[in-house]
Amino acid sequence: MSADHKTTFKAAMIQMRTGIAPAANLDAATKLITQAKAAGADYVQTPEITNAFDTNRERLFSNLHDEERDPTLSAMRDLARRLNLHIHLGSLAIKVAPEKAANRAFVINPQGDIAARYDKIHMFDVELDDGHTYRESRNYRPGERAVLADLPWGRLGVTICYDLRFPSLYRALAEAGAIMLAIPSAFTKQTGEAHWHVLNRARAIENGAFVFAAAQGGKHENGRETFGHSLIVDPWGRVLAEGGIEPDVVMAEIDLSEVAAARKRIPSLQHGRRFEVAEPLPEPTYLHIVRSQ
Repeated sequence: MSADHKTTFKAAMIQMRTGIAPAANLDAATKLITQAKAAGADYVQTPEITNAFDTNRERLFSNLHDEERDPTLSAMRDLARRLNLHIHLGSLAIKVAPEKAANRAFVINPQGDIAARYDKIHMFDVELDDGHTYRESRNYRPGERAVLADLPWGRLGVTICYDLRFPSLYRALAEAGAIMLAIPSAFTKQTGEAHWHVLNRARAIENGAFVFAAAQGGKHENGRETFGHSLIVDPWGRVLAEGGIEPDVVMAEIDLSEVAAARKRIPSLQHGRRFEVAEPLPEPTYLHIVRSQ
């Protein structure tokens, strides 16, 4: 971070309960972002899949657009200009082929320009104990590149939801200069209850970085249930702000000088070493020695 950077700003997580219709979701997001700006936010983040949360494949794709024509992205670029605000769209479903979308994040600066875009790398393809099956790769094409965004206060590592379970991604971002990590999500209620807090705090602690995690929460129009609990976590793993289940604005004052302090106390980023994984040793051979009588 250069000496002329400010080290403090207000971050706001926009917690949503995204439905099927993009227009209604845009309206809901706009109201919450405007509310956050009025409360003094400098940076706002929306959750994963801000524009359309739908399990009906045919209906989902009928509502999607490519990046150039996506109405949510266009409206949010205008809103960033109007509010003079950094708007981080946690992700939008963006059509990239007739039957494939990208789960794509956008960091928009106050001039309305796209400062960074990131396609979610890790696809959530699982079967849970409660009988629910998720096949994100059926609709979405995975990304292949980690992405950083330079904000006025420092460098942000951009990720999405299921990426949270792959710590090597966050270490690579931290090693590339990220002092803030973005993890906008739509965690399921079941997995969120078990792992949401501990994983977000772990990513903050092991990298000595702030974590910003806007979340979807509650029972959605499509019948799915998400965990909510948007989080802002400091580099020592302390939760500075947390949401509940309902749509809301979750805010905290960020002091980035805490990053250097945490990394000085636990300088693990300086101690990482490359290593090989050895194959198991062969089964030992036991020699039976028979003594002469």
